[in-house]
Amino acid sequence: MSIPKPTVLITGATGQIGGDVLRRLQGDDSITLVAAVRSAAKAAPLEAQGIRTVILDFDKEETLGPALQGIDRALLVTGYTVDMLRQSKAFLDQAKVAGVQHMVHLGACGRDDTTVAHWAWHQLIERYIEWSGFSFTHLRPETFMQNLLSYGGTQVVKAGVIQQFTGDARLSWVDAEDVALVAVQALLHPEKHAGQTYRLGYDAKSYGEIAAIMQQALGGPFHYEALPPEIFLENMRAAGAEMAYMGCVYDHYKRYAAHTIPGADDTFDNFPAITGQEPVRWQQFVEKHRAAFAY
Repeated sequence: MSIPKPTVLITGATGQIGGDVLRRLQGDDSITLVAAVRSAAKAAPLEAQGIRTVILDFDKEETLGPALQGIDRALLVTGYTVDMLRQSKAFLDQAKVAGVQHMVHLGACGRDDTTVAHWAWHQLIERYIEWSGFSFTHLRPETFMQNLLSYGGTQVVKAGVIQQFTGDARLSWVDAEDVALVAVQALLHPEKHAGQTYRLGYDAKSYGEIAAIMQQALGGPFHYEALPPEIFLENMRAAGAEMAYMGCVYDHYKRYAAHTIPGADDTFDNFPAITGQEPVRWQQFVEKHRAAFAY
């Protein structure tokens, strides 16, 4: 008698990390892959590739139960709003009813005792996952290197100038593609990764140091211009962003610049054991995306 394949649900399937996880799992015949999308229009291109889809909208709770039927493992990815707390709880409650076994949660940076608000929200979700009795793998990526490609839909490095809000602070960084690689392993091999909290950050650099790497790798002049975090707040307000969340981001920029976030530049050596390869570091990332930075 053949053992049925586990069914794996990917939320955030049209986003950066969820989409990358989906692509990496697409050819794996040890699982049945399901992509969660908000609408039939979003489903169409995935269905055209032969990927099974379900309609799941975190803000329409009636879609959660049906989408979770028959799911064994799930990747939980929420958006950058305070609504993530309510959305995650509703999703997890319905996942419990549906009999989902293993939950891989995409969280945020930080040590266990962090008081950076939006990082702490993710840790509250982690605790709720544990309290609910799921087998789990918690992913805590440090700052995404991709934030230097674009942030909130706007270009970050313009004509060799990086404008950011963290003073001369060193941050810990991870390539989002490496985060997806870890998520893939946790979804394919829950027995190996259950009960683990993986902090994912592999290169500690300030924006000034990153600008120097770009200059060396790409040849042209690059420099970092440290701006007051208040400019970020005004930009986000003008863009119509969700300010409860962006207020937290503003606050943590101020704390980075003041060097008052413990462990802001923590780095880790867990990546080779999880994935069998080395993580991407800044030199390699700049080379990989040289077309985006060159001017």
